[in-house]
Amino acid sequence: MNDELNEGTGAPRAEVTEDAVARHPRVALMGEFSAGKSTLSNLLIGKSALPVNVTATQLPPVWISYGDDAPYRLSVDGAEVDVDPSLDGIAVQDTKYVRVFHEAKFLEFCDLIDMPGISDPNMAAEVWQRVIPEADIIIWCSHATQAWRQSEAAVWGTLPDEFYEKSLLLLTRMDRILSERDQQRVIKRVKSETRGMFREVLPVSLIKAVEASGDPDAWAASGADVLIANLMNLVDEVASGQTGRRVSRVKSEQPSATLNDAMGERVVEKPKRIVMPARVRPRPLVSRTPARS
Repeated sequence: MNDELNEGTGAPRAEVTEDAVARHPRVALMGEFSAGKSTLSNLLIGKSALPVNVTATQLPPVWISYGDDAPYRLSVDGAEVDVDPSLDGIAVQDTKYVRVFHEAKFLEFCDLIDMPGISDPNMAAEVWQRVIPEADIIIWCSHATQAWRQSEAAVWGTLPDEFYEKSLLLLTRMDRILSERDQQRVIKRVKSETRGMFREVLPVSLIKAVEASGDPDAWAASGADVLIANLMNLVDEVASGQTGRRVSRVKSEQPSATLNDAMGERVVEKPKRIVMPARVRPRPLVSRTPARS
């Protein structure tokens, strides 16, 4: 029980251990710049994860959890330091990640880690590489009109093979490809080139999913229902320590008008294994002692 409460306070853990199945699964969002990671994050939590004056290109990885705590950053030397809610002035090279909190339905099931774009020339690869060990699941976003570039394949090839069965490849902005025949060609090619490297390759239009509120048909047509079904399967498997078991928790044949519906009453399998973080009070802006490893 104490370990579960520690996770709720936001205290980071240096590495994932096999017996840590009770903590919240962590989903990392990765891909090249402008591939749809921020839109996906906004879709999943129902609001912008960052202040309106901040863009993801100005920040190191952003770890998003359930709660109403004040944001803070974890420095590369392990010290936790509270930051202004505007997230201004974050020193990227000196920060492992920024931790922010939102009271969103999706975050009751898992944490999100929004990674910088791998193609950002102003962001050293080590900025996101040092956070990879914290992730359990990866959602890789690839722009459908130029899907699975050589640069993406090169980076993915450097990641541990253990992620292959626990990751999804999203072909985003599928609506930019107008011909259904051309869409199918892209999907077929990418599936062939990435065979065995992802759990699923899923076409999706994130913008249309965001705009689909109240319209079940539009939600399904965007590909969001299949995305949520696959993602929640993975979250459940990681939470229960049974990755690789494919049992549906979300009935994708009944598309939902909203994300909350998709992960609400239809979540029927072993909900007690999903640990909800405790809410904590905002903390004063003071330096912290180094986090325990």
